[in-house]
Amino acid sequence: MTASAQQFVTPLTFQALSGNPVHTELFDASLEQAMGHIHLARWADLFLIAPASANTLAKMAHGLADDLLSTLYLASDCPVSAAPAMNQAMWRKRVTQDNILALKQHGVTIIGPDSGSQACGEQGFGRMKEPGHICAELFSHVHPKTMRGIKLLISAGPTREPLDPVRYITNRSSGKMGYAIAAAAQQAGADVTLVSGPVNIPAPDNIDLIRVETARQMFDAVLNRAGRCDIYIGAAAVADYRPARVEDRKIKKRQADNVIELTQNPDIIASVAGLPNKPFVVGFAAETDDLANYASQKLHSKNLDMIAANWVGQSEGGFDSDRNALQVFWPGGSQHFAMTDKTYLAHQLLKLITEKFNEKNPAQNS
Repeated sequence: MTASAQQFVTPLTFQALSGNPVHTELFDASLEQAMGHIHLARWADLFLIAPASANTLAKMAHGLADDLLSTLYLASDCPVSAAPAMNQAMWRKRVTQDNILALKQHGVTIIGPDSGSQACGEQGFGRMKEPGHICAELFSHVHPKTMRGIKLLISAGPTREPLDPVRYITNRSSGKMGYAIAAAAQQAGADVTLVSGPVNIPAPDNIDLIRVETARQMFDAVLNRAGRCDIYIGAAAVADYRPARVEDRKIKKRQADNVIELTQNPDIIASVAGLPNKPFVVGFAAETDDLANYASQKLHSKNLDMIAANWVGQSEGGFDSDRNALQVFWPGGSQHFAMTDKTYLAHQLLKLITEKFNEKNPAQNS
């Protein structure tokens, strides 16, 4: 941490949260010859500077080494990335752009920045990329391109079924699992199309995003594209029913109980699996009880190639959570993925899907 960083957050806070020591001084008397920066520079496999201020970027570009961070940069042999963060006017300054160009020529990978609201209250480029996006780009090289050439269609998030201009029926799906799968597939080299219900999370980079709201809109978007994809993953929590009648005006409170008549929505996953030249179809099942039995029934009754089932209503994982566990079934086999971060879980699941897809389509894989 630089001296400026310590004005915002103390080293003790980072140490407590990360469980790792936090280095702040150029010379560390506890290390042999007090050369802590050399020890750290040799230890690192990757070097990320985030947030990277205009001052730090300038020092890096001109080879200055007057604190631990800038000295580490000069002493490191590993790949270096920087995630700029500064006021929009500082970012646009010619000298800053010259420094960025110089760093790129020196082999530094620049991640971001984004445009948006800034701590100073202004709007514009200079906002640091979200940590999840930084990590995805930083580690993109470690993910082999096992899905290169594969066209992947994913549906994610909830649907909203309107009652009137004000109210709707929906569910607790956040879309996090489907979005994590889309990002992992893109990193694995797939050509990804994501059909998404209404969510409050940023879309992965470099994918084709189609936003929908209702189950029928999602049905149309998926079926219009399913015939041109190799794999379809139905990770969306689609409403099984919708109101039979949508009122033009807000429904008023009455003394007597209101009865809302429902009608069944089309079954998206079964419709895709029923296509004459269907893709490899992976369904999702969120269950509160008898998970294995219900998931196996759906696998066979809907003619799926694979189904990923998870518990909901539990103390950990499922809807709204950043973590999940999956029990995956396919004809003749199953595999359990333990509770973990959804980003990592997405990579595990895609590895399995790719293996089973290649077994079923050996000609396409050759």
